[in-house]
This record gives sequence, structure tokens and C-alpha cells, in this order.
Amino acid sequence: MTKRFALIDMGTNTFHLLITEVDESGKLQELVRVTAPVRLGQGGISRGAIAPEAYERALNTLKDFRKQIDAHDVQVVRAMATSMVRNAVNGEDFIKDIYKQTDIRVEVIDGDREAEFIYYGVRAAGVLDEKTALVMDIGGGSVEFILCNKQEIFWKRSFEVGAQRLMDKFFGQDPIAPESVAAEKAFLQDKLQPLTEAVAIYKPTVLIGSSGTFDTLCDIDALRKGDTSRQQNLPPASVVSLYDFYQIHHDLLHKNHKERLAIPGMLEMRVDMIVLASIAVDFVLEQYHLQEIRVSAYALKEGVLQKMLQEEGLL
Repeated sequence: MTKRFALIDMGTNTFHLLITEVDESGKLQELVRVTAPVRLGQGGISRGAIAPEAYERALNTLKDFRKQIDAHDVQVVRAMATSMVRNAVNGEDFIKDIYKQTDIRVEVIDGDREAEFIYYGVRAAGVLDEKTALVMDIGGGSVEFILCNKQEIFWKRSFEVGAQRLMDKFFGQDPIAPESVAAEKAFLQDKLQPLTEAVAIYKPTVLIGSSGTFDTLCDIDALRKGDTSRQQNLPPASVVSLYDFYQIHHDLLHKNHKERLAIPGMLEMRVDMIVLASIAVDFVLEQYHLQEIRVSAYALKEGVLQKMLQEEGLL
């Protein structure tokens, strides 16, 4: 008896659709994986509302997702909305409109639950071991941090310091001004105080970046070395050396929009936000003296799938 699951992750920058078939032995076969640059936070995140153009883009994307779900005879659909929707004054109307127009029921999940799902996704990618790791998931609206190893979560928290928020606050000129880089780091130092306290207790040695920005950093790193394998097949787990990260990071800081767009592996939907996200990664590496970067291509939606399969007794 095979079963088909559709997972939708409605992020602040990108919407993701994953359709997977599971057989009775728990073996997974991925049927569809789509990432759509919806930019739900664009033009509204700093005002606490979903802007009309973003609202429209989101509905059109979800109508398209619905068509794909129907075409694949999916039995179970789970859709999750995160930072942008949970903080938007028109978030509730948005959820109602989605249901009216697509018959998709959306769960708005809080930051704590989001962090927990990300942990299960990262664990499924195989990047965790006995070492204490700091998982960092950079969204457009929020950034989730999880202190953990492959057995358990020690501490987790979501902070509303996502890349779209940072961009609205600090990206005044392009290339970004050195004083804006310093201002972003000072802002993070202040906002991430609870993380700093938790890091002092649990002492992670590894940074694990999940999906999004980190996937793009890995793509750029691979193509710099002439490795095109990621274009055909994205591995669940990857590694970026500190040296390679800093080569890319310095490049991002000194190039303008057009020059960044020309970097092999760069995605248009990340071309500006990645500058702010990269500064945040640099801050975390420096501040917490982390010696290693691993990357998980799995995040929220894969974590939700893991939990669902557990509940169905298929894992």
C-alpha cells in the first residue's frame, strides 16, 4: 500500500513543494520538488503586512501547487506558514483566501515548532553526529537556531532577524557599505543574546546550515572548483570549508547586484539577500568560534515529513 504526501513550506522568501511516495516498508521516492521565488515579505515585512503584489504571487503559486498535487493523486497534504504570515496583520485573511481558492489548509506554526521540524529535517539529511552542533536556518523573516546532536535537541529558538528584515534595515547601498556590515553585526550581537548564553553552556563546535542560503553557497563553491554534479543531483549533506566560505563571502561584499548575479551558481531570488545572510553566517562563525561548516539540503518540510511518517508507523 503506497501513500503520497505533499508538503508545502510557505517561507517569507520562497515557497517549497515536496511530493513524496512512501511504500509500506517506509521507502521514500521523491516525485516533485519545486522552489518558487514568491517573496512574500517583499514590500510589506517591515510594515507587518503582506503587500498586495506578494499576496497575489503567493495565491498564484499555491494554485499551481494544487494542480501538481491533484495530478499526482496525493492523499495527505500539509502546508506550513512561518514568520511572515504569523506576524502579518492580514495573515488570517490570507489563510482564509488560500483555503477558499485552493482548498489547501495552512497551519501557521510558531518559531519553536519551526525549529523542531528543522531539526528533524537536518537529522534526516545525515549531517549530525555525536558532536554538539549549532544548526542555523536563515529564512527571509526569521532565523532558527538549534543546539543539538544526532540524539537530541539541547536548546532551540527562532529569532525575527531573517534576511529580508536585515535587507530592509541595512542594505542602503550596493555593494554594501562597511559601516552597514558593522551595523548588522552589532544588531545581531544584541538580538542573539539568548543564543550567546546557550552557546556558552552547550559549546558547539560545528555550524550546520540548512537549505536556502547555504545551498546556494555550496553551489557557488562547487562551480568555482569546476564541479557541476550538484546541478544534476543535490546531495542531502554537503561540506564547505571555512576558507571557501570566506572567499565567497568577501566576493559577495565587494560586488554589486549585476556582478553577484554573474557568479556561477547564484540564484536571482537570492542575489541581494545572500549578502545580508552571509554577514550573519560570518557573525555566527566568529562569535561562537565554530571550526566547521556542514550543510543540510533538508529543512522544515523534510522534518514535517519525518514526523508524519513516524506517526503513521512508517519509520
